Amino acid sequence: MSKALAPMQLALPTGSLDAYIQTISHIPVLTAEEEHDLAVRLQEQNDLEAARRLVMSHLRFVAHIARSYSGYGLPQADLIQEGNIGLMKAVKRFDHTKGVRLVSFAVHWIRAEIHEYILKNWRIVKVATTKAQRKLFFNLRSAKKRLGWFTAEEAERVADDLGVPTKTVYEMESRLNGHDVGFDGYNDNDDSNEHQALAPSTYLFDASTDPAKQVEHADAEEYSHQRLHYALADLDERSRDILQARWLTEDKATLQELADKYQVSAERIRQLEKNAMKKLKNVLEV
Repeated sequence: MSKALAPMQLALPTGSLDAYIQTISHIPVLTAEEEHDLAVRLQEQNDLEAARRLVMSHLRFVAHIARSYSGYGLPQADLIQEGNIGLMKAVKRFDHTKGVRLVSFAVHWIRAEIHEYILKNWRIVKVATTKAQRKLFFNLRSAKKRLGWFTAEEAERVADDLGVPTKTVYEMESRLNGHDVGFDGYNDNDDSNEHQALAPSTYLFDASTDPAKQVEHADAEEYSHQRLHYALADLDERSRDILQARWLTEDKATLQELADKYQVSAERIRQLEKNAMKKLKNVLEV
């Protein structure tokens, strides 16, 4: 058995990113033949040691890709960890019969996991939700040629290059240039209220939580119920019964059922209902 195909007993360090990078840089890179043999063992024999060997030999590649995403302000160790998940998914799905090296196949899975992690953790509020926005998120920075906002021509050119609507370019640019703001603002100890004035809680006031408004609403609702009760009491017994059967019960009666009850036509019941509703409306609008 070749040295490359022999079981690996290497233990990766935890707690130190520099030590981890240094350790994986000493793991030998597989040749095409060694990679093919390990892939065959994994696919045909479900050899977990072969899968581990394939993963270990490509850890340096994951770290290299994760380093290119350092500009998003997220921990490098977390980016590498997510990339390693993508690498393991790629190894599981790798088909050696396609004549493609694992590194070429795995790069898409590695980047996909890192992208997903960045989109979930870059901001408290998601900045990219649709497919077009996700596409823009990782291309917009490289598309900007200067500081500042896009001109109309630049926005149209980026939209054409990426195959997205111009409106989406403007929207994503606005999101990328924005910042997360605490709803209740900042708890500053100084005398300045500048930060507090910018907090959403100062201008997104919810009147429904005001106790005075709640009492007022409850009183108005109770008053409306009382007026409705008095209006119904002013109707004759037949009209009141028709309205109750048609509108104030869960199992509403049909016109024909009421017509059979009062020995009149369904059209007559409809007229009585209409007249009764008109009387109620006149009383409630006073």
